Amino acid sequence: MASGLAALLDDIAGITRLAAASLDDIGAAAGRAGTKAVGVVIDDTAVTPRYVMGLSPARELPIIGKIAVGSLRNKLLILLPVALLLSAFAPWALTPLLMIGGAYLCFEGSEKLWEAMSGHTVVAEDADTAITPEALEQQKVSGAVKTDFILSAEIMAIALAEVSEGNIVSQAVALALVAIAITVGVYGAVAIIVKLDDIGLNLARRRSAMTQSIGRGMVKAMPVIMTALAAIGTAAMIWVGGGIIVHGLEGLGWGKPAHLIHDAAEAVAGTVAGLHGVIAWTVTAIGSGIVGLIVGGVIAVVMHKWKHRNAH
Repeated sequence: MASGLAALLDDIAGITRLAAASLDDIGAAAGRAGTKAVGVVIDDTAVTPRYVMGLSPARELPIIGKIAVGSLRNKLLILLPVALLLSAFAPWALTPLLMIGGAYLCFEGSEKLWEAMSGHTVVAEDADTAITPEALEQQKVSGAVKTDFILSAEIMAIALAEVSEGNIVSQAVALALVAIAITVGVYGAVAIIVKLDDIGLNLARRRSAMTQSIGRGMVKAMPVIMTALAAIGTAAMIWVGGGIIVHGLEGLGWGKPAHLIHDAAEAVAGTVAGLHGVIAWTVTAIGSGIVGLIVGGVIAVVMHKWKHRNAH
């Protein structure tokens, strides 16, 4: 009896160790996948605050909450099952789909860059002053969730590529972890960003002169922060999209762009002692950004010509 119990406990301990190791592997895979998607996450964080600008401060956090719920629904109920089906039945389609998503990011980033340089912007349909606040809020949430769907699809595709070697259970758990962690991180950051001015105003009303100074500084910094976020988001879209296309082409058998960027990064990094990793990453990002600008620029020109042709 004692030996049987000891054997059972030993088996349980072995299963526990195996489960712990599996969880470590899943956690590590989820971490790698999240890191790969960091560029899209930055853009998601930079894009979302504009959906609550111009609305009542009292509705900012509820609106962000609605967008976050919609984002989680996108990832867990739609994109995760699609990603698993893709992994199981059509893994060959992952690279082309990633490249299509990368091309879309390049196009969006190039459009934003063109708007910033030319001063031309598209007037939003929800700018109609006759619309009720409730309908305007619903439009804002709907538009944000649709934009999030595109970015979330790219995040999940990147994550799936990172965990594609695992079984379907580990893939599902890793993707769910990435989805939840990124959603909480992005919309938590967005909530803090959109409330920085309110926090600053609150501090500016305190008795302490130093606290008041900090509060006023936060309020004055908001326009700079929003401008910086927009610039970072645009740059992230272009270099991440370009990088996805470069790696996709390499995976499909045309590795010349990837090799050129890698060789350039190594050549430049080799001239600076002690900063090899940083310099190599920077040059790689610039190379990917150039590819992204070319791809996005071509798509933007074609799209504008198509719209102009249809308009006439």
